[in-house]
Amino acid sequence: MLYHFRVLSTDHELNVSALWGKLASDILDSNWDGALEEVQKLKETIDQKNFTSPLHQLQQRTWFIHWSIFVFFNHPKGRDNIIDVFFTPSYINTIQTACPWILRYLTTAVVTNKRKKSILKDLVKIIQQESYEYRDPITEFIESLYVKFDFEGAQHKLKECEKVLSNDFFLVATLPEFVENARYLISETYCRIHLKIDIRYDKYYSLIYLLGNRSSPDFLISSGLSQTLNLDQEAGEKWIVNLIRDTRVDAKIDFKENTVIMNQNHTSIYQQVIERTRGLSFRSQILSSTIEKREAHQSASTAEAVE
Repeated sequence: MLYHFRVLSTDHELNVSALWGKLASDILDSNWDGALEEVQKLKETIDQKNFTSPLHQLQQRTWFIHWSIFVFFNHPKGRDNIIDVFFTPSYINTIQTACPWILRYLTTAVVTNKRKKSILKDLVKIIQQESYEYRDPITEFIESLYVKFDFEGAQHKLKECEKVLSNDFFLVATLPEFVENARYLISETYCRIHLKIDIRYDKYYSLIYLLGNRSSPDFLISSGLSQTLNLDQEAGEKWIVNLIRDTRVDAKIDFKENTVIMNQNHTSIYQQVIERTRGLSFRSQILSSTIEKREAHQSASTAEAVE
């Protein structure tokens, strides 16, 4: 009925209300394909509408973020969409301003989505910025791993994450995938900052042996990676083999010494410049379009005032 109402009605405000109602009914009916379509339509409506005040638009986007959580964590493609939508500048600003607790769901979506690993850097920056206002074991896990490089702390936070996920209505289904991918992130980061890793189950970390001059940044560390991942020796060995195979880490395994030897690959300065400036063009276009919309809105408001 709401669909036919929107087709026949010419009242914009009533059509927006009907759009919200259609989204609610699809969520209650567990019609996730239909709900995802309504989410996309609602987002376009909120982004394109000229609101009477920025506060009203912020309120609409805040409602949209909370309602869309139902869809994004139930639809098969939802976790791709939540990243694409929530990482746009307008919705990141909304999350930081009105609902920083949504970072829990955004972080979970990023961790459980291997195809969106490139967005991790942006996520880490946002978590750092909002850590004074909101933090939970899921955001603290990312902070421990990518800001403090505290692997023991990340291990403890991962255990706490399991409790949080198992008690969260939206995230309980992501628990096995989150734990699996979190271990991959720990392993990958661990391997990047060490040259030689002991995969045996050691109770404590071994000593650091420097190669050559003590001031040299090249060093050799022998550590218990299996302990870091809460795995026994056999499971740890299988894990490392799968990690190297799946992520194509440039490394080799010495089965005699039970160690992984990492080969260092330094990114050229030109590639670093390309990566840092890759998103500037897209962000400039968004900024330009936003300025044009505001100028058009101000011109329309001025013309109405003159009339």
